[in-house]
Amino acid sequence: MNHPDNLMLYVAQPEVSAAFYAELFDIQPVEQSSTFVLFILQSGLKLALWAKHMVEPAPATIGGGCEFSMRVETRDAVNMLFEKWRGLASNAVMRPTQLDFGWSFVIADPDGHRLRVYTLDV
Repeated sequence: MNHPDNLMLYVAQPEVSAAFYAELFDIQPVEQSSTFVLFILQSGLKLALWAKHMVEPAPATIGGGCEFSMRVETRDAVNMLFEKWRGLASNAVMRPTQLDFGWSFVIADPDGHRLRVYTLDV
């Protein structure tokens, strides 16, 4: 059985988004052109950035309609990543906050795609 292994984000400027994610995750793309960029994250998940004007069929919506979520082990880890990432060219959508499920923050990439970091309350 095949399993999803690729997250595709439609972006306005792949080069700008590539620089954002390279710094965010401290990795370099394995493939890069003016319309497409591919990262392989530590988990093995592939993160693809595709120029939205090249997508066929054209997307009905982009940015902010879903979240890319990352679980960390502790509240301190959430806080540390928030401090590190908020200095990037990102938009802090939500500062570290207690929610029903745990401690979490949300930032947005240059295209408005949301990235949530959280730890679960146990």
